[in-house]
Amino acid sequence: MTTQFGFTSFTPAEFEAWFAGVSISRSVDKIQQHHTWLPNYANFNGSNHFTMQRNMQHHHVANNGWSDIGQHFSIFPDGVVLTGRPLNATPACIFGNNARSICIESVGDFDIGKDQMRTEQRAAIIAVTRAILARISGIPHNDRGIVYHHWFDLNTGARTNGAGNTKSCPGTAYFGGNTVAAFNASFLPLVLGQAVVVAAAAVPLRLVAVTAARLNIRGGPGAGFAMVSDNGPAEMGAILRVWDEADGWLKISNSKAHWVSGRFCEAVRKGRINTRDTNGRAGPGLAFGVSEVFARDTEVFARASEGGWARVGPLVWVKDSLITPV
Repeated sequence: MTTQFGFTSFTPAEFEAWFAGVSISRSVDKIQQHHTWLPNYANFNGSNHFTMQRNMQHHHVANNGWSDIGQHFSIFPDGVVLTGRPLNATPACIFGNNARSICIESVGDFDIGKDQMRTEQRAAIIAVTRAILARISGIPHNDRGIVYHHWFDLNTGARTNGAGNTKSCPGTAYFGGNTVAAFNASFLPLVLGQAVVVAAAAVPLRLVAVTAARLNIRGGPGAGFAMVSDNGPAEMGAILRVWDEADGWLKISNSKAHWVSGRFCEAVRKGRINTRDTNGRAGPGLAFGVSEVFARDTEVFARASEGGWARVGPLVWVKDSLITPV
């Protein structure tokens, strides 16, 4: 492992060992697969991993106006994996679908006729995806838990499975293609070719959503405790698991002394959308405009209810009867 410019590099084996013990406070139920398109193989000289990662970060901040590099991990042609955006921060990768996601960018242009993916990179993509699945029990082992950018409408974030989407990411030749059918035929079997061992999940007391822009995580139940060094602040909307409570503070790790103030959290209940193309509206009623469209089986976290409608985001409401508790 090497660290430079705030990023850390891993071999796939090092990544698996590191990720098995990493602290993740927010709830995660999706792994996003992307290709960078630019930069691509022509920009990689075999030793400029950190420079390329820093340049991507600069582009995302200066040109896109984002707070940081968009992705959590970049996987380079030689199989080296670099960290990017902190894991407890929401990525900036698929509009409308970034909450509860981990974003992987594979360096290259994997459209037909462009970069031919190297064996080392191919193996690293599979290893990283498997390591994330093994560590996080809430990610479905199917095309709902592992997703391609091409499957989502660029303007609304609605899942279209690629219909009408001009963005090919992660590439028309990515592991046999970027369609849902190609994913199920070629990519998913590689990830699940050997059983992915998932530890039995402990059951938290409850779930909460962060209501502050950034919520500090401290080493004990009180403002007098120092902020932890291995887990950055939780962002607004992040779903946290609560394992213990003391004096208005919530313990959000089952294995470490990580605490947040309960003043900046609200209780949520987990559910799944039970109909296709379900409209999420800007308020609790049909008179409000549609702000988001949910596919069947999309996981949501409902906050307050009003008049038979549940708030599933800061400004998104869905009719209660369209959500099945899980």
